[in-house]
Formats: sequence, structure tokens, C-alpha cells
Amino acid sequence: MTDRLSPGDAAPDFDLPTDDGSSVHLADLRGRKVIVYFYPAAMTPGCTTQACDFSESLNTLEAAGYTVVGISPDKPEKLARFRERDHLTITLASDADRAAMTAYGAYGEKKLYGKVVTGVIRSTIVVDEDGKVTLAHYNVRATGHVSKLRRDLGIDA
Repeated sequence: MTDRLSPGDAAPDFDLPTDDGSSVHLADLRGRKVIVYFYPAAMTPGCTTQACDFSESLNTLEAAGYTVVGISPDKPEKLARFRERDHLTITLASDADRAAMTAYGAYGEKKLYGKVVTGVIRSTIVVDEDGKVTLAHYNVRATGHVSKLRRDLGIDA
């Protein structure tokens, strides 16, 4: 399992396809603060809750200088259906080979219903304007996570 990131670490770069046929490259976002969150599967209840929470908070997050990128192993076509079905406004990226997830420590062993399995670890990493990690949360809960993150970042509703 890849080590988890900690504040002060350099955020690993990624260049991933998005649901709209373009790509998102972390290096292109230098100069902005970026919230990168990893989730197991589009269109599942918890992942939908989390994506909708981020979309509903996007204006406030952007006003505070943050860009939000949600990353899952789903193919871009499924992400496009996810965006359309749930009216999502955040960037959705596909990490089908799980390379970015692994680099961020968001893929590996986890407990699921009491069993140890290998999979996506629901995680949120905040990257500053210079590409350094300022916050790293692993094994987050889908429900209420965005509210907690906003409190941690000092962003009011």
C-alpha cells in the first residue's frame, strides 16, 4: 500500500480524462487551491451524497479560491451520466488504472463490513497554490464530510 500524504508533502501530479471529453492536469491548476477527493463509484448512494454536497458548496468554495476535482475509477462515460443524472457542477475525473489514487494513498486495503478488502479509500486532499498538501483526510464519511471540510478550511456557509 502506498503511504498516505501529510501536510507539507508535494501533491503528486495527475493528468486524467474527465466526463466531458477534456482532461484535468493538476499542474495546470497551480496558483489555485485544489480540493481533490477520491470516491469509490459514481451513482452509488454515498458517492452521490458526497458529489451533490460538493456541487451545492461549489460557489462558496470557489469564492474562497478552491477548485474541486472528484476522482473515481469509473469511465468518463459513466461520469457523464452521473453529472447529468444528479446535476453535478464539479469536475469529475476518471482514474481507471488507479494510478493517481495509489499515488495519493487513496487506494489500498480497507475494512468493508468487517472484512479487509482492496479498494478506493474515500479521501480528500487539499493542495495549496504551490502544489503542497495542506490537509489530508482518509476514510472520510460521505455524509457530512463537505460541511466538516468547510469548517476545517474556515469557509463559512
